[in-house]
Amino acid sequence: MKSLQPTPVRVSWMLAALALVVGVLLNLFAPQPYMGLPLLAAAPLVAGAMLSFRSALVVVCAACVISVGLDLERGRPATARYVDLAVVGLIGVLALAVNRLLLRQGRDLALARDVAEAVQRAVLPDPPREVGPLAVAAGYTTAQAEARIGGDLYAVQETPYGVRMIIGDVRGKGMEAVAAVSVAIGAFRQEAEYAPTLAALVQRLDEAMARAAARGGPVTSTEGFTTAVLAQVSADGGALSLVNRGHPPPYLVHGGQLVRLDPTLPQLPLGMALGDASSAGSAPVDVVRLPPGASLLLVTDGVTEARDTQGTFYDPVFSRRMGRRFTEPEALVDALTKDVGRWTGDHHQDDMAILAVTRRPVPPSATPARTAPPRRHRA
Repeated sequence: MKSLQPTPVRVSWMLAALALVVGVLLNLFAPQPYMGLPLLAAAPLVAGAMLSFRSALVVVCAACVISVGLDLERGRPATARYVDLAVVGLIGVLALAVNRLLLRQGRDLALARDVAEAVQRAVLPDPPREVGPLAVAAGYTTAQAEARIGGDLYAVQETPYGVRMIIGDVRGKGMEAVAAVSVAIGAFRQEAEYAPTLAALVQRLDEAMARAAARGGPVTSTEGFTTAVLAQVSADGGALSLVNRGHPPPYLVHGGQLVRLDPTLPQLPLGMALGDASSAGSAPVDVVRLPPGASLLLVTDGVTEARDTQGTFYDPVFSRRMGRRFTEPEALVDALTKDVGRWTGDHHQDDMAILAVTRRPVPPSATPARTAPPRRHRA
């Protein structure tokens, strides 16, 4: 069934037609003969600002013809007819010029958005659908309040030490944020292959981000940082290691429940250049069990800081829609994205990145590997 809801083009036509009709009525029945002229002139302005060029040209021509017809019907002298026609015609020409400028501006904005999207995809490509024992899915939702490129990042990579992944949020927006994202992703891709432990990987990323910030000029400890969660899943998929550097905690999704994995010890973000205070020797690595069929859900603050109309923060743990079983990470990402959209009324105040990995269930014919009971330790 075709929707009867008015479209913006239909509403624009209605407004322009209403201005013409009211202008005609005022000219015919108002005590002063010039009463309807402003509305006849307003119709082309409405059309020029809201309709296509051809549609606006039709409205301009119609306004000119109506102006001449009304003057003839009222028996106005030729000089007055020419003045009225000149006023309506001049405003019509201005409306058409505005229409062309708006069209050009729209094309430039669309081009800028295409370039921004291309840059975003080049710096932040989609992760592979399967890595080692894991199925992978990711989602990225840009904020409606911002037309610039965001600083959220994620990556998944199979390494000799297991599957390693990162999700993070660079402070700031625009091209500076993109440059920081490229540094973080590049350093992760490089060091994930060679760092023997997750703690060593975090230290190397911290140093890389600090060097990049230093090259950009003097940077205080409150600027130029990146919050991040780094995770590592063992080769058999059973052990999940986590390091949280000032980022919203991830969630373990299993059996219809979401469990927030808060860090044992809060840590500072990456790239703050605080030396020994952020060294790998003092960085705890939390280890938990990842059962077959369970998912690790990593998010940025676009999820945890999303608010409803009352200003209440969103929490997936208490969401009824998230309390069901998910067998695929794509379904988990899609459900969370829609749930946050419902919570905020689709008015996102910040970019939202979501990364989900699901451990494939062990085939019935396979012998399940023994895994250690859930524990947390410090590296």
